[in-house]
Amino acid sequence: QVQVAESGGGVVQAGGSLRLSCAASGRIATINVMGWYRQAPGKQRELVARIISGETTHYADSVKGRFTISSDNAKNTLYLQMNSLTPEDTAVYYCKVEAVPVGSTSWAQYDYWGRGTQVTVSA
Repeated sequence: QVQVAESGGGVVQAGGSLRLSCAASGRIATINVMGWYRQAPGKQRELVARIISGETTHYADSVKGRFTISSDNAKNTLYLQMNSLTPEDTAVYYCKVEAVPVGSTSWAQYDYWGRGTQVTVSA
């Protein structure tokens, strides 16, 4: 099994910064994509940023220039540095890992989600 756990959420004032971390553990053969998603109250979950094969990054337009995604492939860990936060960034932030577990038939890939971490930005 593969487990995903986020940390680093909290309450911050507008204009402040937070750094989220996500650790994937368990019987992992390989990780292809790691990403951050968020869900605000009454809204659908949306992609914030993702990193493919530890190199190629994609960002939602709303966070470009403010958020930076990075990973430590040796530790199966993902980070999200969030700067210039605004109240609109308030949400539960989830980490998703797209990985091939050990023993997977035909190297089938699965999505694994963490439980989320709350980020609250006050005005």
